[in-house]
Parts: sequence; C-alpha cells; structure tokens
Amino acid sequence: MSDNTETTASNDGNERLEGPWARRRAMRRGVAGLLVLIVVLALVGDILAGVALGRPSSTASRSTVTVTGSGTTRGTPDTVSFQIGVSTVAKSASAALTNNNARVGALEATLINHGVTRRNMQTSGLDIYENRDNSGNVTGFTAEDDLNVTLHRISKAGGAIDAAANAAGNGAQLNGLSFSISNQSKFLASARTAAMHNAYVEASQIARAGKATLGNIVRVTDQENSSTSPVTYGNTLNALPTASAVPIEAGSQSISVQVTVIYALNG
Repeated sequence: MSDNTETTASNDGNERLEGPWARRRAMRRGVAGLLVLIVVLALVGDILAGVALGRPSSTASRSTVTVTGSGTTRGTPDTVSFQIGVSTVAKSASAALTNNNARVGALEATLINHGVTRRNMQTSGLDIYENRDNSGNVTGFTAEDDLNVTLHRISKAGGAIDAAANAAGNGAQLNGLSFSISNQSKFLASARTAAMHNAYVEASQIARAGKATLGNIVRVTDQENSSTSPVTYGNTLNALPTASAVPIEAGSQSISVQVTVIYALNG
C-alpha cells in the first residue's frame, strides 16, 4: 500500500509543475499559427481584388502608346563655307611648289582683306605629282594646295571669291559653297515645340479611337536634322579682267526636329 501512495503523490507533483509551462507553449503555438493565417489571407485577398478589378498585378505591363512627331522651321543662313585651291605647273617639283606657295600666299592675304580670319582658313590638301605624256615621259610637275574657308558675313562672300580668283590667277579652283546658320537655338526650339505638339495630337487621336485617355509622358527621344543648301560652281575660276563681286544668294534653310514620345494610356 505505501508504494502505490508514493507513486500517486509523485505524479500529482509533476502535473502541478509541468501544467503552466505546457499551457504557455500551446498559447505561443496558437498565436504564431494565427499570424501566419492572417498573412496568407491578406495575400490571397489582394490577388483576388486585383483580378476582380481588372488591374494588372505589376506596373510593368502598363498600357502605352508610342508616336513620332516632326517639326520644321526655316531661317536665313548667315555663314558660308567653300573650298578654294591653286594649282601650278613647272618643269621641276621644287619650282612648282615654290610658285604655288606664292600664289596661295596672295590668295590668303586677299581673303583676309575681305573679312576672312586665319582661324577660318584651313589647309585641306597639298599634292605634288608628275605629269607624263602618252609615251610615259615626265613633262613636268604639278603642285596643288586647297583651303577650306568659312566666312560669317555672306554679303562679303561674292567679293572675296572674286578677289581670290584674281589673286591666284589662272588655275584657281572653287569646289563649291554651302550655307549654314551659326546659332540655331531659337530655330530648334520652335521646331521642337511643333514636333511635340504634333506627337501629342497623334497620340490623343489614337487614345480616343481606343476609348482611352492620354496619360503622362513616359519617355521622349529627340533627334535633330538640320539641312544645308549646297551651291556648286565650275571647277576652275579664271582670273577676271575687272573686279566684280560674284553674285551669292543664301536663300533659306530648313531646320527639322523629330521626336519619339511614349505616352501612358488610362482606361
């Protein structure tokens, strides 16, 4: 009888000691499980709400429309560029080069007197080569020297070219003229404004046709395309008997801008 009584007393003591800790562990497990359940239900609810409202789960698939707009404006050129050169033939290469150098020096001095600065003159070619007859015999040598010239006062271009031809003498070569606008900022601004307006109108039309509304701009790509107006004269300018300015007409020049715009679509 005494053994059974001791065993019963020992079991009651263990129950009294382990009962509170066991209940606390059970409560912790219950709270953790409840938190996990709440998070899962929240995620499922957000997914179901997105499906029900018809909205995408990511902004990466947002609807957009891409259009291209262009704008063009015209301005009067204020700068002219041309290439002028001199060639000289002599019995020897050194004589051809010496005589040609003197003619080029006279050419440069004349251009400077007509408003061209030295920084706007650049040697673009210098050649010396043999001249041969039909039998292959050397008959002499030719020296050639070319200058790229830029003049910021077009009104002086005709007189400068005429004087240069007379200074260089026979054999002066003019390879062509091109015109440009030195400061295109205001023309580009005007063309860019027109291009953006053109893009907006096109995008708005597409949005209305698709029963949507136009949103904010997502991206813009800007491209400039300035055109020039080349004028080409004959290859050789012979010395003129009297000084008379070569007629030069600058006309007008178009400046274009093209933009590619991506708009967001709403609805």
